[in-house]
Amino acid sequence: MIQVENKGVLGSVSLDDIKALETEGKISLAKLTDGTGAGNDFLGWVKLPQDTPEALLDDIDATAARLRQLCDVVVAIGIGGSYLGAKAVIEALSDSFAAYKNTGTKVLFAGQNIGEDYLAELKDYLADKKFGIIVISKSGTTTEPAIAFRILKEQLEAQLGREEANKRIVAVTDAKRGALRTLADTEGYKTYVIEDNVGGRFSVLTPVGLLPIAVAGFDIKALVKGAADIATATLDGKCNAAMTYAMTRNALYRSGKKIEILVNYSPKLHFFGEWWKQLYGESEGKDHKGIFPAAVDNTTDLHSMGQWIQEGERSIFETVISVAKPERELRIPSDDANLDGLNYIAGKRVDEVNKMAELGTRIAHIDGGVPNIHVTIPELSAYSLGQLIYFFEAACGISGYLLGVNPFNQPGVEAYKRNMFALLEKPGYEKETEAIRAKL
Repeated sequence: MIQVENKGVLGSVSLDDIKALETEGKISLAKLTDGTGAGNDFLGWVKLPQDTPEALLDDIDATAARLRQLCDVVVAIGIGGSYLGAKAVIEALSDSFAAYKNTGTKVLFAGQNIGEDYLAELKDYLADKKFGIIVISKSGTTTEPAIAFRILKEQLEAQLGREEANKRIVAVTDAKRGALRTLADTEGYKTYVIEDNVGGRFSVLTPVGLLPIAVAGFDIKALVKGAADIATATLDGKCNAAMTYAMTRNALYRSGKKIEILVNYSPKLHFFGEWWKQLYGESEGKDHKGIFPAAVDNTTDLHSMGQWIQEGERSIFETVISVAKPERELRIPSDDANLDGLNYIAGKRVDEVNKMAELGTRIAHIDGGVPNIHVTIPELSAYSLGQLIYFFEAACGISGYLLGVNPFNQPGVEAYKRNMFALLEKPGYEKETEAIRAKL
């Protein structure tokens, strides 16, 4: 199981400060298990891993195998939680240089931005490729993915004809309503359902994340099993990792630490940090409250952000993800000239040097007034990532309730959309258009 160790925070808060939140923490966990807290209509993720039917996983694997057979490239179209979870898992499990190797079906992403150059370059790349599309949207009208889907659907139909194109399009959408559901039913796309009680940022363990991950060739059953095992232990009270993390970060927040930096020492976890930022930022940043989530990739960012973290404003704390065992083994060779002075570590594994860099940095940052929470996973496997995903999801729910907010809504996300629609003169936004023009 995941291990959480918090003695690195004791210079900023005491064990008594953390323990003082235990009653609140247990009440917060009960709100998740009993469905009695704010946002309880979005708690479908809580028991999702244990309740996922084997038949659904088999069906997703079969669809993924069919897409791999038909396509050299599959473009997953989605934004926010409809993109970040799949991207995080695929990047964590992939060969770092898979993009440069002509093996297997590649999974690319679109609809996560409105970059004209990005979409034009993607169209150029796909021009001579056999490609398919996974379009992920509950409504089918979210601007960014809707634009990407319209463009790529047109290209796919032009290349293959409408009937053949439809065989290479899979829609993950609402069960009964919405523009994408209507289109999918009309065109006969293969579909999967986004349940109403699972919000986007908690959807990686649904077909939203599982289908792209399966297309990339990874074991979704192991991913779900890892999540199910820690979910059962967390909800039964046998594993207190999520509770410990939630209470510790809230004790730090109440002591004045307003920024949390998620730190990894494995470059494959970069997009996991991006997924985590959305999970916590969108869940906690409301009512003028919330820990600001940031992320760094070490040791790379020790040569950029390291100075600020070591000696900048003391409003931060770090949560460090450590991978106990890398998949590969590589030792540092000896060199007769020793001009670089590295012979003192000749024969050591690269990971041993990395682990000492991690430990040395944690000690330095703690000494410099930056509290550290240490999270250890056994390895970068589908099973361990499933655990890590559910651990952070459960801790997020507990932490949000400790903070006193609804962790499962995102009212602030709509503000930019109203302005954008008004500026684009979308029908129905005439009053907003007039109002915003008056401000310019």
